[in-house]
Amino acid sequence: MSKNDKQHLQLIIKNLPDQPGIYQYFDKNGVIIYIGKAKNIKKRVSSYFNKDKYQSAKLKILVQKIEDIKYVVVNTEFDALLLENNLIKKYQPRYNILLKDDKTYPWICIKKEPFPRVFSTRNMVKDGSTYFGPYPSGKMLHALLTLIKELFPLRTCKLNLEQSKIDDSKYKVCLEYHIGNCLGPCVGKQLLKNYNKNVEEIKEILKGNVNSIIKKFFNQMMAHADKMEFEEAQEIKEKLELLKNYQGKSTVVNPKIDKVDVFGVLDSENETFINYLRILNGAIIQAHTVEIQKKLDEPVEELLSIVIVELRQQFNSHSKEIIVPFLPSMPIPDTEFTIPKIGDKKHLLELSERNAKFFKLEKAKKMDLVDPERHSNRILNRMMKDLRLKKTPKIIECFDNSNLQGSYPVAAMVQFINAKPNKKAYRHFNIKTVEGPNDYASMTEIIYRRYKRLQDEEKDLPDLIVVDGGKGQLNAALKSLDDLDLRGEIAIIGIAKRLEEIYFPSDPLPLYIDKTSETLKIIQQLRDEAHRFGITFHRKKRDKGTIQTELTNIKGIGTNTAETLLKKFKSVKRIKDATLEQLQSEIGKSKGKTVFDYFNIRK
Repeated sequence: MSKNDKQHLQLIIKNLPDQPGIYQYFDKNGVIIYIGKAKNIKKRVSSYFNKDKYQSAKLKILVQKIEDIKYVVVNTEFDALLLENNLIKKYQPRYNILLKDDKTYPWICIKKEPFPRVFSTRNMVKDGSTYFGPYPSGKMLHALLTLIKELFPLRTCKLNLEQSKIDDSKYKVCLEYHIGNCLGPCVGKQLLKNYNKNVEEIKEILKGNVNSIIKKFFNQMMAHADKMEFEEAQEIKEKLELLKNYQGKSTVVNPKIDKVDVFGVLDSENETFINYLRILNGAIIQAHTVEIQKKLDEPVEELLSIVIVELRQQFNSHSKEIIVPFLPSMPIPDTEFTIPKIGDKKHLLELSERNAKFFKLEKAKKMDLVDPERHSNRILNRMMKDLRLKKTPKIIECFDNSNLQGSYPVAAMVQFINAKPNKKAYRHFNIKTVEGPNDYASMTEIIYRRYKRLQDEEKDLPDLIVVDGGKGQLNAALKSLDDLDLRGEIAIIGIAKRLEEIYFPSDPLPLYIDKTSETLKIIQQLRDEAHRFGITFHRKKRDKGTIQTELTNIKGIGTNTAETLLKKFKSVKRIKDATLEQLQSEIGKSKGKTVFDYFNIRK
């Protein structure tokens, strides 16, 4: 941006009003690249050009491209939010977030006509008809239409059923009448008054007021029963059961929770998922999730405000209460925000947040099916960022020591390629140069042997080494990398088991990764796989070695007992020197006496 351009913009900013409204940024081609809202236009726009308030590199790029600024003043900040929302939809600026929701959702239409039809449609016609929806779930819509069809016999034909045409006998009944799905209003067999009564009850069900209809049906059933009209009572009873079954599937919390909107949020660095639930009489009548790709590291409170306004407009909601996990960036007139801590409303919020999570997982699964390598690439890129690596860790090798208090020391190495086990590359190590239980020295030995061999054979080195242990194990491994002149050539970390800390070379403080992150899960999987592989080898060697000891020659002493004694006393010689009480405290009175007598009789 040239000096003259800066002066031009500073002049515009100087004359901006201290009023609520929206502002538009234009590039050199006169194209709108960003639309924003503000309680005070002048202060908000000025903040973009204050270098101390740069929030990210993305924001710097936006500011560099601004060549002109225009604005619109409105009465309130909420009016600004509404105008911003409409203008973003119209112009779709490059640096504004867009809700990923370009679908046309179906509605249930009650047609404005004599003997109204009830059907699904994606096109709203302003002809006085009544519409309910939209329904993001086709399953929910079809379930409602099926329920309505089973409860109320309605016509499905498109005939003009004006009274004059019915009186002139213009029509004949069709198959729907003969199979009981229609009562024949086209030939005057059903009065308009009775038909419209059914339509009013349908409207109540679609509004979520199922309890009132259940009460009406129950009263009608009892009235028929009192008059001994048992067939009519049975028909209404069957309808009652249908309604109660529908209500049972829909009710999720206390039915007293009425006319409430719920917004659950799942926020991450680059994207945000927000789920919307609309509650009437404790039942979810609408549910929808949107995905937002962040453009300028927008605060999640601001994103929540945008989504609340957008979805309440889209679903024609006028609920006075909105349940949220935190307050959005601005209030909404004539509504109250609730942040529940306990109870049914808290359960509703948790349900909404789970829906957002499931939406994200489902999206990831679908993308993985289209691009199988995408999943592993995403994990590797995440690991590279979390672990401060210079390149993606396509090949990772993990080491673990196993010994029985110094007996039969062995080690294991497992290898992952593209975040998946490569079992043909797994290796076992017998510790050769270390005596006694010295895990650090054992780690130094196996790291040296592994990578000295790869060097000698001129094979590829891994991108990352993981050692099972904290700072001490990591330093032991680094000693070998120094001896092989490989420090800096291979990234290396240690993972401590107690709190799952990640240790880095030359950094005394560990890194704590989010316990739910994929990076930590892969490292834990590596560690656990190396431990499993090493333990299996160790047990085979231990069992073989234990069987060959003098202990198992004692009648009544098996492998497990021998192992217990070796774990405690470290060697057969020390077992021979043990007292009767010491032996019995470890393996019981009977076996302890057997071992004691065996060695003392032989002395």
